Amino acid sequence: MKLSWLPNALSVMRILLVPPSVLTLLAGRYDLTLMCFGCAAVSDGLDGWLAKTFGWTSRLGKILDPIADKLLLVSLYLALALVGAIPVWLTVVVVLRDVVIVLGAAVYRWLIGYIEGHPTAVSKLNTLIQLVFVLLVITRMQWPIVPESAVTWLGAAVFVTTIVSGLDYVLTYARAAIRARRTQS
Repeated sequence: MKLSWLPNALSVMRILLVPPSVLTLLAGRYDLTLMCFGCAAVSDGLDGWLAKTFGWTSRLGKILDPIADKLLLVSLYLALALVGAIPVWLTVVVVLRDVVIVLGAAVYRWLIGYIEGHPTAVSKLNTLIQLVFVLLVITRMQWPIVPESAVTWLGAAVFVTTIVSGLDYVLTYARAAIRARRTQS
């Protein structure tokens, strides 16, 4: 039996875990939020590993995986800001970066054509730091043993890597657009 569908199924599962993650957080059930978020985080790592290790990549997977990641992270950042667990300005920076990337991709598609998007190294680091930050904040909400200083420092790392990765995307794909325009001329 061929299991090449498994990475996409894990991405869909991650998307389905967004509502329960947010609702349990808003309801103050941080233990359940951690369970949902933990399953989603593990599925993110597992689907990437399966796709790369066994070559189970697909065009659908290249769309589903980043959508699942962004839905989960943006939704949890918004919910955490709503309950006052993280600063609103940090959530705005995280969401704005994703909006800029999506709008940039849409403009590129409209003006240039299809582009195969690949996450940059700094973007992968940013996603990892964002995930760990959310995990740390929710863990601290459930069990206040996590030092506030750890949350503060990781929040600062989220801010810096979000700005740097957003600029990296803009510059990387602006250069790609310039190259594509030159070859089209």
